Amino acid sequence: MRKFGLIGYPLTHSFSKKYFTEKFEKEGIQGCQFDSYEIPRIGDFEQVLGENPELEGMAVTIPYKEQVMPFLDELDPACREIGAVNCIQIRGGKRKGFNTDYLGFKHSLESWLGKARPQTLVLGTGGASKAVKVALRDLGIAFLSVSRSTGNGQITYEDLASKPEYLRDFPLIINTTPLGTYPKTEAMPAIPVEQLSEASLVYDLVYNPAETMLMKACLSKGGKAKNGMDMLALQAEANWVIWNS
Repeated sequence: MRKFGLIGYPLTHSFSKKYFTEKFEKEGIQGCQFDSYEIPRIGDFEQVLGENPELEGMAVTIPYKEQVMPFLDELDPACREIGAVNCIQIRGGKRKGFNTDYLGFKHSLESWLGKARPQTLVLGTGGASKAVKVALRDLGIAFLSVSRSTGNGQITYEDLASKPEYLRDFPLIINTTPLGTYPKTEAMPAIPVEQLSEASLVYDLVYNPAETMLMKACLSKGGKAKNGMDMLALQAEANWVIWNS
């Protein structure tokens, strides 16, 4: 049996196991299994591998996309630039890290925006945000990072509330935080939703639920919004290619 899996914490929101199980069934892929490994600390990653020596590939989600890097033997060059890993290939006991979030997000955003290149606010500073920022840069899209704290050229949520020009001049908002993810679906980033307008665009990397509170706030103002489901599918398929290469 070929085994693959996902590490993260918590994993109540994750569709990865369902996605790959259905993929194996629909495509008639025999002898493959995908499991979720919810680990409360990254040090437990070694135990997962020790108890499952058949593992050939792992997906990595919040909060371990950065923390897992010291546990790997090699990094794809793109991972070094991005500074985060969401895919691990295991061959002969060696672990190599990749970042397919970049590919999934870049292709998904291009498809949604077409030729438009609106200035962008990136909410969050975790591992997913790193892939998003590199993709934005490669697409020629100017952006600002938004965090709860200042530093490294970031602005804060308080800045958004006190300076309406930010949401006016940066109409695309990308949420890379887990806020709004099932089961805490009522949560959302602390942006001044009253400043959203019909010119606003929200791309929420959250995909469970399909419509987050942030998306609903934008849509209620006449703007446009999408979730991260197609990004998930694109990066999952890229993972599968890597695991089988």
